[in-house]
Amino acid sequence: MKINRTTKILTVVASLSLLLGACGNSDNNDGNNNDNGGKGATENTQQTEVKITAGAEMQDGTYTLNEKDFDDNGWKTTFEMIVKDGKITESNYNYVNEDGNLKSEDEGYQKAMSDKVGTGPKDFIPQLNDGLVASQNADQVEVVSGASHSSEAFKNYAQQLIQAAQKGDTTTIEIDNMAPLKDGVYSLEEKNIGSTGWKTFINMTVAGGKITTVDYNYLNADGDLKTEDEGYQETMKEKSGVGPQDFVPALSAALIEKQNPADVEVVSGATHSSHTFKLYTAQLVNAAQKGDTSKIIIDNFVYED
Repeated sequence: MKINRTTKILTVVASLSLLLGACGNSDNNDGNNNDNGGKGATENTQQTEVKITAGAEMQDGTYTLNEKDFDDNGWKTTFEMIVKDGKITESNYNYVNEDGNLKSEDEGYQKAMSDKVGTGPKDFIPQLNDGLVASQNADQVEVVSGASHSSEAFKNYAQQLIQAAQKGDTTTIEIDNMAPLKDGVYSLEEKNIGSTGWKTFINMTVAGGKITTVDYNYLNADGDLKTEDEGYQETMKEKSGVGPQDFVPALSAALIEKQNPADVEVVSGATHSSHTFKLYTAQLVNAAQKGDTSKIIIDNFVYED
């Protein structure tokens, strides 16, 4: 059910540790439409009512996503998300090997990874699952230190499951995770203008199996580009040291250089926009792995200030 003129209220149980990463530390008001306005929470779990003014409500059901192939380390992602009464009630994300064993139960993997980076699958997997249930929004899930690539992949897949839930489509999503990119132009755009007056669009071109151009920007209701708004540039740069004329081309160039959204570094001063860029371009990469050039429409949640 689409949320139009009537305001829906989403009750979120969240902790500060789950929300800080999503809110960022420098660009909470940079125009990203999934921003919750920088509202935090205390270390103690508490309830917060967040008013959603746009974005289709999730429909009840069980939504699943699986990677098609095992990665170079012998694992592939399996992800199940359950929605009840319009809310995510369970998030069951993990990795499975050829023997059907779960990464979160692999003691050897846990020790080796934990010794190296300070966290292991027993730690970061439940953190990510809990973060999604708490925030009800993939873009608001905190990246776990020491498991940044796994966190980015989780957020991408969770976003795709949320999009399926908004449509009530319980067909299993299959990610062709080890496939090369197929040539074509892959496009994504947000449906709803955010509370600060902008919505994101990205057009990514693949030629010769490589990402060659990235057209990323924001539009307002008049069709103007954020990078051409001198007032916005000046205001944001004064506040955080960077503006859309800086971070938009920087992120685009970084994706062309790295060829992998997970390897794109967050731009200081545009933390939230950087994470959303990485989230959306990861989904475009998945589309390019399948050769699916259908435009992806994100029925993004917009929150009342």
